[in-house]
Amino acid sequence: MSKRILIVDDERVIADTLAAILRRSGYEATACYDAKSGIAHCASVMPDLVITDVMMPGMNGVELAVFLAEQHPGCKVLLFSGMANAADLLEGARVRGHNFTLLAKPIHPSELLAVLADEETFSSARNAGSWLQRRPHKAKDDTAAA
Repeated sequence: MSKRILIVDDERVIADTLAAILRRSGYEATACYDAKSGIAHCASVMPDLVITDVMMPGMNGVELAVFLAEQHPGCKVLLFSGMANAADLLEGARVRGHNFTLLAKPIHPSELLAVLADEETFSSARNAGSWLQRRPHKAKDDTAAA
């Protein structure tokens, strides 16, 4: 059975593009465009992994990650952001006892797929406490970075 992944990002193009890339790579991927709809989706179909943007209107991605950690502890969470102030939000979660993995935006599809190919992502993403920094990549003919 393929892994179920939920992408939550208020930028619809990013959410839809990542979901399409993941579906082509064999994952069951769904896009939601805000934390509220992500929570509703998780209530009906629990994903194995949620990849959420940090900076969103209303409930931000860190608040979503904390909610999922508390309400659905089996669901793993990866955060991604291109905003420098995401670290402040993550520090607030750490104070509450939550360590989340942060991916830097934009992320090249091959980098994201490499992270997802690592089984550790699905077994320990929520409490990994590691920071995955964006690595430089060479321009390829693959799908553009999301």
